[in-house]
Amino acid sequence: MVVSKIFALLKASHFGPTVLVTTIAFFFANHYWWEGPAYIIAIGVFLGQLIVGWSNDIYDYRDDLAHNREKKPLVAGTITEDELRKWMLWMIPGAFFANLFGPLGIKGGLVYMLGIACGVGYNLYFKFTIFSPLPYAIAFAALPSCIALSKDVQPPLWMWLGGAIFGVAAHFINVLKDMKKDRLSGIQGLPQRLGSKGSIIAAVLLITAGILLIMYLG
Repeated sequence: MVVSKIFALLKASHFGPTVLVTTIAFFFANHYWWEGPAYIIAIGVFLGQLIVGWSNDIYDYRDDLAHNREKKPLVAGTITEDELRKWMLWMIPGAFFANLFGPLGIKGGLVYMLGIACGVGYNLYFKFTIFSPLPYAIAFAALPSCIALSKDVQPPLWMWLGGAIFGVAAHFINVLKDMKKDRLSGIQGLPQRLGSKGSIIAAVLLITAGILLIMYLG
């Protein structure tokens, strides 16, 4: 029972993207710090990502039911909406504490939590607007930059601008699989307005621009 609940909580966090973001954070943390603090920073980042994923599943629950998305724990019934809300309410102060009082420090921790706020903001509002890429841009720029700031290093241009570019590209790619269902649900972010073909072109151009930026400035 306990194991199944843990599995449901992890799945509700959108586990793949959560692990990817945590791994990126560990990579940068290991570069600026060393392995010990890097693990602590990665744990704090992981806790923040849980909030983003859980808030998404809670807010989208009715829509997920309408589209019969049985792979999602709330729709599958492996965890209840009340349980997930309670876990998220506990996790919010936990993530703040872990990030503000860990190796990231107040400055780096606040920048990272700004990224988390952007993720939640996307779930609740921005994904319905033409400005849907904005939270992705800020959040992905904040992730590596907060770690540099934790060592009193001014984040270089390639880091925060590259993060923003790749973040927006990730947004266009992430939306592709649910494009038609999103439109039926009234979700009209920029990718939905451009359509699948336009989103693919935008993602390719952004990834190319990001790689060239890092090659010339990194």
